[in-house]
Amino acid sequence: MKHITFFLSAFLLISLPFAAAQETPDNGETQTPAAQKTIAAAEVADGAEDTAGSADGDEAALAQGAEQTADEDPGKHTKRFAVRLGIALGIIAAQALLIWFIWQLLFKSLSKKVRCSAGNKIKPITIKKLRLLSTKQIIDVLLFSLRILKYLITIFLLFLTLPIVFSLFPATRNLATTLFRYILDPLRDISVGTIKYIPNLIKIIIIVSITRYVIKALNFFTVQITNGKLVIPGFYSDWADPTQKILQVLLWAFTVALAYPYLPGSDSKIFQGVSVFVGVIFSLGSTSAIGNLVAGLVITYMRPFKIGDRVKIKERTGFVVEKNLMVIRLKTHKNEYVTFPNLLILGSDIINYNTSSDEDEEGLVLHVEVTFGYDTPWQTVHEILINAAQATDHVLKKPKPFVLQTGLDDFYACYQVNCYTKAVGMVPRIYTQLYENIQDGFREAGLDMTSPHYKVAVIKKE
Repeated sequence: MKHITFFLSAFLLISLPFAAAQETPDNGETQTPAAQKTIAAAEVADGAEDTAGSADGDEAALAQGAEQTADEDPGKHTKRFAVRLGIALGIIAAQALLIWFIWQLLFKSLSKKVRCSAGNKIKPITIKKLRLLSTKQIIDVLLFSLRILKYLITIFLLFLTLPIVFSLFPATRNLATTLFRYILDPLRDISVGTIKYIPNLIKIIIIVSITRYVIKALNFFTVQITNGKLVIPGFYSDWADPTQKILQVLLWAFTVALAYPYLPGSDSKIFQGVSVFVGVIFSLGSTSAIGNLVAGLVITYMRPFKIGDRVKIKERTGFVVEKNLMVIRLKTHKNEYVTFPNLLILGSDIINYNTSSDEDEEGLVLHVEVTFGYDTPWQTVHEILINAAQATDHVLKKPKPFVLQTGLDDFYACYQVNCYTKAVGMVPRIYTQLYENIQDGFREAGLDMTSPHYKVAVIKKE
């Protein structure tokens, strides 16, 4: 209430001196009623001489004004001043009561209700598992907003009361008019501007509405193509979603271009300068981002892999878990997540193991190489390797495993066993079991898997 008392005291200190100045004659001398009548009669006589050629109605008005001026006395001045002062004090008292009600009853009760709502009506704001604001933070924000609103309403009421009080006294009516204009002129300009902007607003609404309905139609066709209900020759189903996103971005860009001239202030130099500045910053700071975006589009329509495929990129093997227009993410067999920018992938070799495991393919070929000396018959090595492959889980029986001889070195021969599988996600386990079966097979046959090596040493005789 200290702030209220200060503002109300300021009203009195400002209003009363102006009011008193209006009631005191300009020359500072006290005039008797007879002198006042003489001056008024002289003024009327001078006015009559100046308007000698005017109509009879004007003479009557001057005579009536002279009679009213002659009837005035200091008592009436004092009475009018007292009435105006009483009205001003009443307005100030009513304003003080209203502000007290707003501060002590309205906002105090609202603040109390906000504090009591903790845990019951006010819950933490979370997105999935991410907590944005706790209950205490929300309450603090609400209380701060109420405090700001309270001060804004108080300032508005005080600023509204000030010109009303000034308008009661003749000396301050011009100041009151000026203060009222500070409030009314901006409101009038905003209202007039809003009314004039309605046609442009309708045009923007029509443009945005058409764009939204076109995007809904695109979403409908995207869902139909993705689900296989709509087949377009030469257009793959995994192209539907990225194509829809590209078209959506282009549509919104076209919409912004159409609606730009109808935006408020679009023709101002400041608005145009800010637009150019944002464009320059975007073009300078997004060179690599644009490159990745273009590379992502190229990779999308190249179709080198899809989500869930087991691929090898830059000596990294894993499953594709995310594919967007900027990056590709792989999950390795060790549950490691590796992120590749699309621009890097576009210039790299990509091995997709899943393309060999489709229904119309024989399967992915796994191979293991072993070496044996020439004293072991190659037929025996072939038989052991093929049996080991057939005993391995997830290895296809048809086509059958086969062995290739890939080299004849000085001391041993090189054998490569090949087998087919469609369990691409189990490749590390399949290799592990295949290695175990090969070792068991040669151990049971009594063959040593150690390849012979010879070292020639020259011994000098003394």
